[in-house]
Amino acid sequence: MLYSRARMKARSPLAIVFLTVALDLLGFGLIIPVAPYYAQHFHASETEVALLGTVYSAMQFVFVPLWGRLSDRVGRRPVLLVSILASAVSMAMFGAAQSYWWLFAARAFSGAATANIAVAQAYVADVTTPANRAKGMGLIGAAFGIGFVLGPFAGGQLSSLGRAIGIGYGLVGYGAAALALVNFGLALALLPESHKPGTAVEGEARAGRLAQLREAFSLPGLTGLFAVFFGATFAFANLEWTFALLTQERLGWTPAVGGDRYNGYVFGFIGVIAAVIQGGLIGPLTRRLGERRLLWGGLVLLSAGLATLATVRTLPVLLAACVLFSMGNSVTGPSVASLVSRRAPAGSQGSVLGVQQSVGALARVVGPTCGGLLFQHVGSAYPFVTGSVAMAVALVIALLAIRDV
Repeated sequence: MLYSRARMKARSPLAIVFLTVALDLLGFGLIIPVAPYYAQHFHASETEVALLGTVYSAMQFVFVPLWGRLSDRVGRRPVLLVSILASAVSMAMFGAAQSYWWLFAARAFSGAATANIAVAQAYVADVTTPANRAKGMGLIGAAFGIGFVLGPFAGGQLSSLGRAIGIGYGLVGYGAAALALVNFGLALALLPESHKPGTAVEGEARAGRLAQLREAFSLPGLTGLFAVFFGATFAFANLEWTFALLTQERLGWTPAVGGDRYNGYVFGFIGVIAAVIQGGLIGPLTRRLGERRLLWGGLVLLSAGLATLATVRTLPVLLAACVLFSMGNSVTGPSVASLVSRRAPAGSQGSVLGVQQSVGALARVVGPTCGGLLFQHVGSAYPFVTGSVAMAVALVIALLAIRDV
């Protein structure tokens, strides 16, 4: 009986942070299939569409390590609560946009507000042991999956409804804001603290941004892992902000024929695969193969999926490419996060994972801009070819640089 209660107590914080992250990512998922069409509604070019992703990620690059470091000092709970409430404000701004630059400002504020994934990962690290950390990180990935299953689908439906009743794409932003407020209320009522404020190591508590980066990169094995994470995130950023442009050009999925809904369905399909793998299979796969081999296989699948996307002309090929990409992405993210957390000192989990997410945010700054420029000025296949090559380079790094992790 005591053992059962102990297990329940140990699992409860994971379940609650999973719910918090899932709702947070659900609001983010609402925006994904709609933002490119919303920007084009204000006569944005392909590059300007991609810049919405760039500014969002640039703000995350700045704020991710700040949120992570702050959570080491004051606790995870208050940082998560503040960031969720700020997210509600940013989504309302998105809904009320009257021009491209208003939309641009809304995405910038949203990037700062939602730069809390490292705090959620640190929360998982606080309440898990090294042996089951990959499974715990998989729950964060599963929350992403749920966000991609329900969010894009709901976003596409809200987009169509908003245009039908005269509100336009703004209804999606208002829906995301309402969801963030619900998330805030639930987190305020249910989310316990996982980290005693002030337990970070003394040097970390006083470290500046550059010192924080130097410390993280000086830890054994982390430079290679950060490089791999940069490549994987760069490839995903290429896909995320050019996907709707690709389906519009190759498959004729314009807003007039319901392209926002169709893209929502496809992202939902990607999310189902991610939720199944990261929510249930990541633990057994990690025990059987280990994080390193799982990471290597994930990078191969990512490269193959992106290369296939470059050739898309029909729906079956599109879905096949998405299967490959989603499977690869679903095992790569948790594997990297688990390997990074194993190398991080106990009192610096938030900061080190924050640096990792900051590296990812930098990749998402470069990725959308690169993808948009390639799409507009070179050709629609080139963002995905570039992403595939980036995955191949990441695989070489993973094979050569992180054997001892």
